[in-house]
Amino acid sequence: MLELEKYNGVVDSFRKKLDEVGVSLDLPSLKKRLEEFEEKMSKSDFWDDNVKAQEIIQKSNEAKEKLDEYKNLSEEIDDLEVLLILVEEEEEKNLLADIEAKRKEIENRLEEFRIKTLLNGDYDSNNAILSIHPGAGGVEAQDWAEMLLRMYNRWAERKGYKISTLDILPDTEAGIKSVTLSIEGKNAYGYLKSEKGVHRLVRISPFDSSGRRHTSFASVDVIPELDDDVEIEISNSDIRIDTYRASGAGGQHVNTTDSAIRITHIPTGVVVQCQNERSQHSNKATAMKMLQAKLIEIKEMEQKEKIEDIQGNYNQIAWGSQIRSYIFHPYNLVKDHRTNVEEGNTDKVMNGDIDKFINEYLKYKK
Repeated sequence: MLELEKYNGVVDSFRKKLDEVGVSLDLPSLKKRLEEFEEKMSKSDFWDDNVKAQEIIQKSNEAKEKLDEYKNLSEEIDDLEVLLILVEEEEEKNLLADIEAKRKEIENRLEEFRIKTLLNGDYDSNNAILSIHPGAGGVEAQDWAEMLLRMYNRWAERKGYKISTLDILPDTEAGIKSVTLSIEGKNAYGYLKSEKGVHRLVRISPFDSSGRRHTSFASVDVIPELDDDVEIEISNSDIRIDTYRASGAGGQHVNTTDSAIRITHIPTGVVVQCQNERSQHSNKATAMKMLQAKLIEIKEMEQKEKIEDIQGNYNQIAWGSQIRSYIFHPYNLVKDHRTNVEEGNTDKVMNGDIDKFINEYLKYKK
């Protein structure tokens, strides 16, 4: 039957992909961990330590969710095979639409499941803290930074994540001089870590009366929001804490006291700041967590054992190492330079549809 020819090998292909996901998950170890979690949860003293109990429950649920999804997909593939046999042997042509619908569903679920298995880093499941800084170029670069801010806000909304602005410095003319966001949701850091780097824009500048083409840069930094039980030692003598008055859109929401906090880690030059809360104490606590996360990232990147071993300036933007280019003129194209993935619909990308780039980066890194 000609209609069935395009499904030749599709079941075997799906099973092969699912097997690869199973190897990535290390199913035997995952099942063993789940049994260990369930054994701990069955003990009479399990709730003596409420924080630890909640952590075990969460890990148990995550392990069970992965095992269930693997089992469900395996069963869906079996069902597809049965449908194909029915059509082939009984010539049930009316089932062809069901077969195509099921094929698409399995294909999409397999790809989504595969991406999730790549999020196995120590902090991938954590919330993310994302910062954007414009490069040289004044208003043009500041406007580009604000465009990126809108893009990430739209992406987070699509994912159902909660977005909070921890710090923002708007410009009086146009754009922003800097912004730091908290993006809360499962695997927020795992996805957004792919966005870390320099983003390049090529367009006809709306700020140039001569209508010339401009190239602008902005850097994006992403760090995980650390759990309360993650602590690293930072010497008080290594940090400088400055307070300043929070800035914003104006009106009653702008503080009239110096509640905003800026912390500088002197040995590395890392600077973090927060003005989200009206309380100076709350802003300081948030800023310290941001500093800890950044220093842990640098420590692991340099394979250092202690924070004290880290020296150097880490707040410079390397303009020659852009990860992605957004071209609005003379043609429309967004290209990721690490994976070579391209998208011609620039409006779609700037409206937050960046999963294509994120997913390909995760597969590329794996």
